Amino acid sequence: MRLRSSENKKTENKILLIPQGDILPNPNQPRRRFDYDELEGLAQSIRANGILQPLLVRQLDDGKYELVAGERRLRAARLTGLTKVPCIVNEISESESAVFAVLENLQRSNLDYFEEAEAIALLMSDYRLSQEEICKKLGKAQSTISNKLRLLKLSEEMRYRISRAGLSERHARALLSITDEVQRARALAIIIDRHLTVSESESLVEQMLRKREAPKRQMLKGFKDIRIFINTLNNAVDTIRRAGIDADSVKTETDEYVEYIVRIPKIEDRPLVSNE
Repeated sequence: MRLRSSENKKTENKILLIPQGDILPNPNQPRRRFDYDELEGLAQSIRANGILQPLLVRQLDDGKYELVAGERRLRAARLTGLTKVPCIVNEISESESAVFAVLENLQRSNLDYFEEAEAIALLMSDYRLSQEEICKKLGKAQSTISNKLRLLKLSEEMRYRISRAGLSERHARALLSITDEVQRARALAIIIDRHLTVSESESLVEQMLRKREAPKRQMLKGFKDIRIFINTLNNAVDTIRRAGIDADSVKTETDEYVEYIVRIPKIEDRPLVSNE
């Protein structure tokens, strides 16, 4: 939707009291979970002091408004029973509104770390911001942004379980070292059940990875042993050939076995030649 430019010039950057029912939520709001106790604390402050910082909105074609910034203030105001809230109407596009809402929440550093990762991914996919641009807008190092995005490699179900258990971002990053989904889910279950710390969780992951690598190392050792056997067979065939016998060998390999075939021609019994 676009703003009504004819009326917007009169209200641009002015504080207006707008009915709460006329303010629609921002569809690009990155926050999915709101702490009720925090909202109630903010509501008590609003009851005592009012809303000190106006909400930022943009006007839509139908006369209603879309929230750009101030989701927590709006929710807390609703808890107080306020019918109207102070707002600043700004003439910005839908895409600008989305970027502003995401960046505001990221800059406040009160998003869940998975919500942060999803918000950054949204800025990159839907609004074509590069990692470098996001780093500049947020004042964060590129490695920080990259680490946030890596969290999205975890499945949605696993992210939900991690958040519900109250695990830290470092817990989540430790699980990324495990690529097998079944093993990763098993590690998460152990971490939650045993209430493991970050360092304990990292040690658990390392142990699981070592156990997983052990059979591979054993297979490689076995493969080297097989090569020794093959070389022994090759030497035996060479010995037969040096003895004047036209021996032939064929070796084939599959994922399951090595087949080595040696063909030796039969030597027919011949009568002894007399010297007489």
